[in-house]
Amino acid sequence: MEPELNPYSPGSGVAPRVLAGRDADIAAFDTLIARTKLSLHARPIVLSGLRGVGKTVLLNRLRGMAEHHGWLTIQFEARPGAHGAKAARQALANGLAKNSLRYKTRAATKQVGQMLATVSSFNAALGVTGFSFGVERDLGRASAGVLEMDLQDVVEDMALAIRPDHKALVVFIDEMQDLDHDLLEALVTVQHAAGQRELPFFVIGAGLPNLPARLADVRSYAERLFEYRTIGRLPAEDARESMEGPAKQMGQSYEPAALEILLQESGRYPYFIQEFGSAMWTVATASPFSMSNARAAGELGRARLDSGFFPSRWDRATPAERQYLSAMAVDGDGPSTSGDIATRLGKKIQSLGPTRSTLISKGLVYSPEHGKIAFTVPGMATYINRQQDQLPG
Repeated sequence: MEPELNPYSPGSGVAPRVLAGRDADIAAFDTLIARTKLSLHARPIVLSGLRGVGKTVLLNRLRGMAEHHGWLTIQFEARPGAHGAKAARQALANGLAKNSLRYKTRAATKQVGQMLATVSSFNAALGVTGFSFGVERDLGRASAGVLEMDLQDVVEDMALAIRPDHKALVVFIDEMQDLDHDLLEALVTVQHAAGQRELPFFVIGAGLPNLPARLADVRSYAERLFEYRTIGRLPAEDARESMEGPAKQMGQSYEPAALEILLQESGRYPYFIQEFGSAMWTVATASPFSMSNARAAGELGRARLDSGFFPSRWDRATPAERQYLSAMAVDGDGPSTSGDIATRLGKKIQSLGPTRSTLISKGLVYSPEHGKIAFTVPGMATYINRQQDQLPG
């Protein structure tokens, strides 16, 4: 097959040509849009799941839907640490400023003028410069120096200004579990207040499986505040559509047995489907793609994953953390119990607590329930075991 015509896209957050199996999630956001236009209450949405299931792609699709309706949108990816906290605040402030400036020509109206004055104050409080709002900033709004209070002021004034146009302000946050505590708490609190006042403001988040628990830890009412949607591997028929569809669009096809081989290799995870589909396009010389093509594509796909996708996680771990991960890999994709890991490593559970916490903060593992731990990346255990098998002796 011609490489320049390869219809598969195994990139981070890159939308596939065929987005299968996510109709219900898209419909949920479509309902949010419809209810908001009718001035009816709608819950914001949180997407959670392992890496490689297409959360970022779905988040981008939802943002596109919001923008299609003329809504004001902000999107950024959270990162851990002090630098990530600063970057998130700057992204939020920049987004609020750019969106509010869309209304600058209406600054003479009371609500729009107030919005611009408040956003100006918010940016000044965060030290964000470079925007000219055409009004004096309101020193009585978004100027307390307390993030939660200031954010509530700016969201309230923006929502009141855009509500007559049946618009909404939506903040899309990827890797939301990595937001610092203060900003996460502020966003949840402001979302709660907006919902109570029926203001058109929504936080739409995507993150690892521990995200719902993190939100509940910040505010207990977060359990009821959001609509939580678990994003997992694709059902069998949707996985077939995702694998076959791109090839069909290019006039090519799979033998049924060949298709099943690659679906099994992929585990029906969207990213892996793209990787193995791309490998098939590379090795096949004729259509329909055969079983021998599928076996060759399986080897090539695994080699590509083993040279990029998995090592990018493994290489971030220290030697002690790799020992911990190797002990987890005995259980496959898990989950593993903390007691079993300690026994395998010949250590006490308490002594492994710091290693476990660091691995969680690095996004390599998560705790699905108390006393258990699992990989955030499907297939990580198999990769680790492959590396162990390749060691000499």
